[in-house]
Amino acid sequence: MSDLAFLGLGVMGFPMAGHLQAAGHSVRVYNRTGAKAEAWVSEHGGASAPTPREAAEGADFVMACVGNDDDLRAVCLGEDGAFAGMKPGAIFVDHTTVSAKVTAELYDAAREAGLNFVDAPISGGQAGAENGQLSIMCGGDTDAYAAAEPVMEIYAKLCRRIGDSGAGQVTKMCNQIAIAGLVQGLSEALHFAEKAGLDGRAVTEVISQGAAGSWQMVNRYETMLDDEFEHGFAVDWMRKDLGICLDTANENGASLPVTALVDQFYKDVQKMGGGRWDTSSLIKRLRAMG
Repeated sequence: MSDLAFLGLGVMGFPMAGHLQAAGHSVRVYNRTGAKAEAWVSEHGGASAPTPREAAEGADFVMACVGNDDDLRAVCLGEDGAFAGMKPGAIFVDHTTVSAKVTAELYDAAREAGLNFVDAPISGGQAGAENGQLSIMCGGDTDAYAAAEPVMEIYAKLCRRIGDSGAGQVTKMCNQIAIAGLVQGLSEALHFAEKAGLDGRAVTEVISQGAAGSWQMVNRYETMLDDEFEHGFAVDWMRKDLGICLDTANENGASLPVTALVDQFYKDVQKMGGGRWDTSSLIKRLRAMG
């Protein structure tokens, strides 16, 4: 078993770190809000540290799941950053959804410090993290990925290296692009059914078994019909992710008309006060339109 550090104990990181400790690894956690780290230790055992550097000291693997590019830089770099405390040859695994730009920056910084860096964004939501059923898409050097894969598999249903550094983040962009269109389509279908006077549950039971079926339909249609959105992946985070997708598309020349449109629909949801609502709240925007 390995000595591990886990940086960031949000709705995803908290259970992910718990799976590692339960699997027999020795886990030391860091969280910007210290009370959350104390709560994790109380529930799972292990230990906490006041800085990323102290959490990372002596660890074979350092996993991170924080908020955005700036948060990731903050836990990696600087006097109190994880890179300053990691031993030569240790592997940093980033589960945060961030830009390919910051991934390239930190990959280079890690290599210069004699460390390894794997970008490994995740999909599967809070339930996937809690149940150890995440999909993990990775980029990085082959040897570093091969060493980290058995650790990541503890909370994954699928873990795969897509390519060199940055490939994991670009794959996560593909994931978010696909979700944006799916959720809007599902919202329109359920809204249309409501307007036609149909039983939304009966409609979904039928169409979910055919070509229209999707994870979003199976896992979100009931709460969408019940107008419940205080759960799941927040609109604010989805807009952050879609912004990364659109910025990258401007750089590589990809055309993302549906993604750009749905991003603006999520902006409308934010204006409705729904920044923390689940992404399936797109249907609430349609209902508000009449």
